[in-house]
This record gives sequence, C-alpha cells and structure tokens, in this order.
Amino acid sequence: LIFTLRKRINTISTGDMVCLGLAPGLFLGRLANFINAELWGRPTDLPWGVAFPTVSAQNCPDVVGICARHPSQLYEALLEGLILGALLIYMAWRRGALKYEGLIGGTFLTGYGLARFAVEFVRQPDAQFVSSGNPLGLAWQVSGWGLTMGQLLSLPMIAIGIYFILRAKRNG
Repeated sequence: LIFTLRKRINTISTGDMVCLGLAPGLFLGRLANFINAELWGRPTDLPWGVAFPTVSAQNCPDVVGICARHPSQLYEALLEGLILGALLIYMAWRRGALKYEGLIGGTFLTGYGLARFAVEFVRQPDAQFVSSGNPLGLAWQVSGWGLTMGQLLSLPMIAIGIYFILRAKRNG
C-alpha cells in the first residue's frame, strides 16, 4: 500500500495482481500447518479424521483411545488455495477479469472469507474463548447461537469483497 502510494501506482490494480499470488501461498501455508500438526480441527469419527501426535491434539475428553480430528488445515488448503486459486486464475486469464479494477481482489476477499467461515465450523476453537459454559469457543453469542472469532473476522472480508466486486462490475 505504501509503495503504491509513494510511486503513484494504482493500488487496487496492484492488489488484484497480488491476490493472484496469495492463493498458492495460502495453500503452502496450510500444508505447513498440517505437517507441523497445528491448527487442527474438532474431534471426529469420520474416516478421514487424522490422529495428530501432539499431546494437546490428543486431549479429547469425550473420546476413548486415539482422538482423530478434522484435518481443517487440508480443508483450508483445498478451499483457499486450490479452488480459490484456480477460480482467480481462470477469471484473470480466461475471462479478462484484470480489466475490471478490483474484481480479482474482491473475489479473493469474498472467497477467502467464505472458506474461512465454513471451515470454522469444524476447526478447534481458540482456547481463550472455551469454557464450561462455552464449549464451542464462540467469541460472540446470543440465545444459543454464535460465531467463532474466525467467523467474526471473516464477515468484514466478505463485505469488503462484495463491495469491490460490485464496484468493478459497475465501473466496468
């Protein structure tokens, strides 16, 4: 941002190009999270559940024996890295989306926010929000419904992304 402002380069168009490189970076980052056994999901009995070797990952009060967890890092690698990345590349090179200032960036923000919002349903909650009265680790809740911190942070991204998409369509 500072560089584009100092050099008087179009910030939104530069952001569009930067967003094309973010998806592969997110893919590799989420694979690293999986390899390092960090940011795992909630316990599951699904056949693709993963038994992470760390003591904290095996701390599942309701599970007898080995605790398998959702590989939420792989879900995010697939959604944020591969699928969103493929969509952005398709839009840029096959549909000419770079001609519409903000369309790629808006699609990235919306797609990333939606993917993160969805994966939060199976991701292990932030420890600081978990309590006996709040076992799901909801950061905000009303009448038994709520959102995790990741979901709350995704909402502005989705809104800003939609704004840029609509702006690009209107100006294009």
